Amino acid sequence: MASSAAALEQAWYRGAWWLWFLRPLEFIFRLVVAARRLLFKMGLLASYKTEKPLVVVGNITVGGTGKTPVVMALVEHLQSIGFKPGVVSRGYGSSAGVFPHRVSDTSTAADCGDEALQLFLRTGCPCVVAPRRADAVKALLRQAQVDVILSDDGLQHYALDRDMEIVVLDAERGVGNGFCLPAGPLREPQSRLCEVDHVLYRGSTDTDKGFVYLPLALVNLASGEHRSVTPQALQTQVYAVAGIGQPQQFLDSLTNAGFKAQAHIFKDHHSFVPEDFSTLTSKPIVMTEKDAVKCADFADENFWYLKIEAQLPYTLLQSVAALIKNDQETLV
Repeated sequence: MASSAAALEQAWYRGAWWLWFLRPLEFIFRLVVAARRLLFKMGLLASYKTEKPLVVVGNITVGGTGKTPVVMALVEHLQSIGFKPGVVSRGYGSSAGVFPHRVSDTSTAADCGDEALQLFLRTGCPCVVAPRRADAVKALLRQAQVDVILSDDGLQHYALDRDMEIVVLDAERGVGNGFCLPAGPLREPQSRLCEVDHVLYRGSTDTDKGFVYLPLALVNLASGEHRSVTPQALQTQVYAVAGIGQPQQFLDSLTNAGFKAQAHIFKDHHSFVPEDFSTLTSKPIVMTEKDAVKCADFADENFWYLKIEAQLPYTLLQSVAALIKNDQETLV
């Protein structure tokens, strides 16, 4: 099943001719998407409006595009200028079944999902997960004092009203063949991009719309030691372990830093166990921060993760800050 999904995804982005046979199904999908959105616009389906500004960071394509690093960078920037952000998430990959769940130091990826746990451990900001994001927002507002709520994903979750929409796309892959599911990777028609407040392209150096990842450090999972991202600080030959949606940028980051990485790729949100690393003994293991939160309990001094930071456009940072300031001025 996983290999079939990967083959379909590759076909979307290389524009395989046989996908045209799926266009009738795509037409039905588009009708359903349009009808559902119209019902929300008409008020026939309820949409929860929060008392605090709410910013959705999502995408219109299937698969990872780097939403969580963008949310993390927004949180850290807002914290640095004196605001108090909070985050809500669906908690993809969680299996505990008790929701809403406020992420804490004792939470595990099974409780809240790997991305929510990563975000909390990195920033310390209040973070609540629930399959119904409105439930997460209500719990967040009950339990924490926040100035703004950031939703990690949820662009198509119209049951939650929003004040700003940020869409994240991969600059190289874009929207693939431009078709909606199942003929293409789009969850909504490409025209949806004209309606959002900001479109960000991961891997682009465009001043207003692009962002790139800046490698900050190699961090040891067992000790917390930080080292520079250079082969001299570790060694040239490493194992590169990734269980994320699009691992190539992680691998490229290691290559660009001078490492010779032997890749070990797992499916997105893979639940790591010690046996996954039983044969990886002769070289240091370097993984993503998202994967590291699931390996901390059994990691030893051979485990490292690459700490990165999304370098967001100044215009976007200004826009989000202005949204919060305008709300605060309205309340005065």
